[in-house]
Amino acid sequence: MTDLTTLGTEELLWPRYAGPEDLAAIEAVPLEARGLPESTYALLVRAAARWPERTALTVLPEASRWREPLQRTYSQLLGDVHRYANLLHTLGVRRTDAVALIAPNCAELVPATLAAQLAGIAAPINGGLSPDHIAELLRRSGARVLIVAGPELSLDSWDGARELAERGLVDAVLVLRPTKAPEPAPELPVIADILVGYLDALAAEQDSTRFLGQPPAASDLAALFHTGGTTGVPKLAAHRHSGEVANAWMIAANSMVDEESVIFAALPLFHVNALVVTLLAPLFRGQPVVWAGPLGYRDFALYAEFWKIVAHYRIAAMSAVPTVYAVLAQCPIDADISSLRYAMVGASPLPLAVRENFQRHTGVTLVEGYGLTEATCATARSYPDAPRPGAVGQRMPYQQVAVVRPSEDGTWERLSAGETGILTISGPTVFAGYVTDRDENGHRLDGLGTLVDGWLSTGDLAHIDADGFIHLHGRAKDLIIRGGHNIDPASIEDALLSHPRVTAAGAVGRPDVHAGEVPVAYVTVAPESEVTEDDLVAWAAQRVHERAAAPKTVTILDALPVTDVGKPYKLGLRADATRRELLDALATVPSVAGVNAAVEDGTIAATVILDSDADRNGVEAILGRYAIDSKIEVRQ
Repeated sequence: MTDLTTLGTEELLWPRYAGPEDLAAIEAVPLEARGLPESTYALLVRAAARWPERTALTVLPEASRWREPLQRTYSQLLGDVHRYANLLHTLGVRRTDAVALIAPNCAELVPATLAAQLAGIAAPINGGLSPDHIAELLRRSGARVLIVAGPELSLDSWDGARELAERGLVDAVLVLRPTKAPEPAPELPVIADILVGYLDALAAEQDSTRFLGQPPAASDLAALFHTGGTTGVPKLAAHRHSGEVANAWMIAANSMVDEESVIFAALPLFHVNALVVTLLAPLFRGQPVVWAGPLGYRDFALYAEFWKIVAHYRIAAMSAVPTVYAVLAQCPIDADISSLRYAMVGASPLPLAVRENFQRHTGVTLVEGYGLTEATCATARSYPDAPRPGAVGQRMPYQQVAVVRPSEDGTWERLSAGETGILTISGPTVFAGYVTDRDENGHRLDGLGTLVDGWLSTGDLAHIDADGFIHLHGRAKDLIIRGGHNIDPASIEDALLSHPRVTAAGAVGRPDVHAGEVPVAYVTVAPESEVTEDDLVAWAAQRVHERAAAPKTVTILDALPVTDVGKPYKLGLRADATRRELLDALATVPSVAGVNAAVEDGTIAATVILDSDADRNGVEAILGRYAIDSKIEVRQ
């Protein structure tokens, strides 16, 4: 154990963390001895005290207006947070009360999120969810105050908020305007007895020097983040202040960045990466953060301007998903991007072709990471100067990882180095549980089977090598099971991505009456490519590791389906594969008008549409050969 009396405050806070060999020395000092702030609010107060006049936020109104940002210093950011939090406090928000936030990124959303964590609990919600899902998340969180994008910022979010208010699901609607919005602001409607007004205007007279309520403690809940959101009603994962602060420190401790490093942020603030990596972690070192416009990486105009933005603001570090780097690898470099030295990638496996294309195009090494909402955000990181092919990184300090095999009795058998099983995590970043209900004492939390003796089951298949690096093998639920044989879709995707014209790939199981599932693949290809689907089937067959994994078909699409944060959406591909299989199976049956397949509550549901004179019994007999949730509709 390190003698702490020989270490100064800065040495305690910022140990060397540049390579895998540094982990043991870091952990020789107990985490509780490092003097981390107690809460996200205390972290902001510390930053404002140390760097009051340093620029904290540079927010672009939109990609095409990147030369017209709104900027706020650290002291101004703290003042905004105080004003917003005091407004929430006057509206009755207390420590165990959630505040819902539904908006694209904008200058007001950043302090609003921090204010919600100060006055109560932030509950960010993806505005792209269905109205019923949003209503259920509001109910589950207990949020009665809604901070939402106004009609200028997101008309869909605003229309949804009006509907929620008219249904009596909230007591107050606090409205956000676009960054650098023109005056005057549009007039807002009167909705029964609901408070409706612009957040910044309503908070204008609030005290900006201090918070009038009781600041949060380390063990208090800071945020409720919904997981996924593309199927069923998402779960609400509860974060404690201690977990968010600890994870932010683990990220900020990276020796490759310093106080002068400018961070680029473009992921939506309803995602943990945006909160922890590009908001909280920079607070530790007073780093300036440049926030993209409301569409973030989904703004096509951003890519045409991206390298100019990097050069102008001297961007040093960025974080994005593989699909973003695949696009950037095709964007001509028209500016000096020498400032960019740390490009982080996560959220989904990084295809080898994307890595090689981006690094060859820019000279910047992509640094993989791994994490999930239930472990706050980040659990593993890589090192540019110590590449480990095939690994997503080494575990971060004070987090422990293990690979286990679940037994029939519910216990976990811990596996040895090199063996593949389910990855599990323990340590200070593991979440408090999922919100299952709420009573007078606050939110009821339950691990719902993911927590065993403080260890979190990630649901990811992985092995850990002898040096402690994590190698992922896909989601357990994404495995293609052909006749009882497990096939890792990544092996198929890697084979296809090795083709020089393939730009993205996704492999899934297609229903099969004999084997249960057979592998099929979907790809996108470079513009004006002449490669055919048959060519790609042959290419993959020659390169996958076993005959059973060779895809039966390869379908070329204009774009692969992704979630709102750019993660591959495998369920969408599985639905299409199901539809194609049933169309083929029913091709010889007269009067079949069509087949639809959709994702319903996390499973694939197929609908076969028949003409009124169709042989219904024959169709039912064919459908009965598959393990598919299906129904028949007769067209009149």
